[in-house]
Amino acid sequence: MQKWNFNNSYTKLPKLFYTKQKPISVDAPKMIIFNEALANTLNIPQQSQVFAGNAIPDGAEPISQAYAGHQFGHFTMLGDGRAVLLGEQVTPSGERFDIQLKGSGKTPYSRGGDGRAALAPMLREYIISEAMYALGIPTTRSLAVIATGEKVRREKNLPGAILTRVASSHIRVGTFEYAANFGTVDDVRTLADYTIARHFPDIEASEDKYLQLLKEVISRQASLIAKWQLVGFIHGVMNTDNMAISGETIDYGPCAFMDTYHPDTVFSSIDTHGRYAYSNQPKIAPWNLARFAETILPLLHKNKKQAVELAQDEIAKFQDLYKNNWQSGMRAKMGLSDDEPEQLIEDFLRQMQQTQADYTNTFRNLTLQKGQASMKLHNPAIIPRNHKVEEALAAAVNGDISLLHKLLHALQNPYAYTEEQEEYAELPPADSCGYKTFCGT
Repeated sequence: MQKWNFNNSYTKLPKLFYTKQKPISVDAPKMIIFNEALANTLNIPQQSQVFAGNAIPDGAEPISQAYAGHQFGHFTMLGDGRAVLLGEQVTPSGERFDIQLKGSGKTPYSRGGDGRAALAPMLREYIISEAMYALGIPTTRSLAVIATGEKVRREKNLPGAILTRVASSHIRVGTFEYAANFGTVDDVRTLADYTIARHFPDIEASEDKYLQLLKEVISRQASLIAKWQLVGFIHGVMNTDNMAISGETIDYGPCAFMDTYHPDTVFSSIDTHGRYAYSNQPKIAPWNLARFAETILPLLHKNKKQAVELAQDEIAKFQDLYKNNWQSGMRAKMGLSDDEPEQLIEDFLRQMQQTQADYTNTFRNLTLQKGQASMKLHNPAIIPRNHKVEEALAAAVNGDISLLHKLLHALQNPYAYTEEQEEYAELPPADSCGYKTFCGT
């Protein structure tokens, strides 16, 4: 029997890190989509009133988390402005997952916002996050989307919705920035100890556990960003509050997958200078990690100069870690052996750019031509194409969720190369050039 099994460790942290906050109820909730497979893994019952924020399950301790962050390079105070963490579900196998409602109303961190979310962006996060999971990329996941029956005002009135998001935690680089800027060194140490216990228990007994924490976070991000690049994923808003310490992809706002290969590709309407363009993602990651390192300097060494040197040495290793992950991934995508020159990869990508080749389909076709079974494990037959995602979202907003379910079914196994997936490998129409995404607030 599926049941809630909350064990809420985050609320044991100092009150600095959160505010107790119940979701704000809605009048006419309606389940739009529910992830039964994920629910079974989590052992969670399907309860629309809970996912709408109208009912609080036994054992939950609803809170909104406080954090800060560098947004487009500028530091600011943030926090869960439209999200409530119901609690931490412990599965029958002993794994712990945050259960968060996104779009559940105002919180103390709303900063003038209404705390709500529109249906299309919540369904978009559901599609993309589940696609990323199927692609084998560490990610938060989506459990349910509930239509609230209310309108949210953006440029126009839009149907409202609440997304139930699942994560190994919502601890961000920005959480550490918040502790360092608005708390004490003891607060930073408490957060670091909690993070180690929750995500990196193997280093808990290490004498230099805080340096090991930095190493672990750097390693996970180097792996994650390489995986993004290998499938042509562009996050769109790599602010420090959107970098999870766990190494999961988090906060699917203006994200999208690249069609035509070009390193400078940007989809986000607010990224006017290309700070978070495809080619810049491996450069922004170490910048964000440096901000994380700054917060834990007092924990690395009592001598600040030596602490800085230790941090700089580790941050400097990011590029080699990333490059090794990316190169091994590209060799697998191209069917190359380890002793074949790296220049083959560079030349191939340069030719793709010059010919304006489609990123995913180029590697898909290469896989089919070479006939290497192993290449199918590294080259998806399909991705959530922007035009297909928009088509499914438009239909869903108008009450037809059949296209949404069809798309999600095709994306469940992107490496299958089935006939069903053929239509999702089709290129977007010519008039779709200049596709833009928005933060979905």
